Amino acid sequence: MSGGAIPLSFRESVERTEARIREACRRCGRPREDVRLIAVTKYIGAGEMRELLDLGLRHFGENRWQQARPKWEAIGDEAVWHFIGHLQTNKVKDVIGRFTYLHSLDRLPLLEAVQKRAALLGIRVPVFIQINVSGEATKHGLKPDELPAFAAKAAECPNVRVEGLMTMAPHEADPENTRPVFRRLRELRDELNERAILPEPVRHLSMGMSNDFEIAIEEGATWLRLGSVLLGR
Repeated sequence: MSGGAIPLSFRESVERTEARIREACRRCGRPREDVRLIAVTKYIGAGEMRELLDLGLRHFGENRWQQARPKWEAIGDEAVWHFIGHLQTNKVKDVIGRFTYLHSLDRLPLLEAVQKRAALLGIRVPVFIQINVSGEATKHGLKPDELPAFAAKAAECPNVRVEGLMTMAPHEADPENTRPVFRRLRELRDELNERAILPEPVRHLSMGMSNDFEIAIEEGATWLRLGSVLLGR
């Protein structure tokens, strides 16, 4: 047949992805409930997002407020919103208060801006500290050795709760090559907890995308950020 493969329906893609998540959990002896799924919806509209809602998905991830705004206005609190892209400090006022989770806290001025906005709104924001484990120049995030000092600053912000750590692994032809990156993020979380820098233990790891999420699960991911594999594209 010419013209390439026929795209899967959302239902088929979600079911296939769910089966792969369950199998990865089985391989490493983890309960399925340990792993949560964020549908990365930056390339689809509100109508398609409603199809995902009908399939039982509730957590949506967006990279830019400008693109997310019409979808957020259409769907609102029917979904749980995760901001997963690089956040400029001048966009904090648009994101904090609308998005429940921030996955890309990566520098001190952003931490201070989030704290200020959250205090103004009277809320406490769950955040993930982004770590550039791979050291790639094209990726955002703290260097691993910067984490303790940054966490100490976060501990001084009463309206910010560090929910976990986040990283992006390099895109590898063989997903197995991403394993050291995911393993190191888990180790950094455990080391952070051992030092008890933050007032509450850090449980979550936001890691694993369409190309490598099964390896991320095996290394301890608790939040997956999945786009193309979930949407059949």
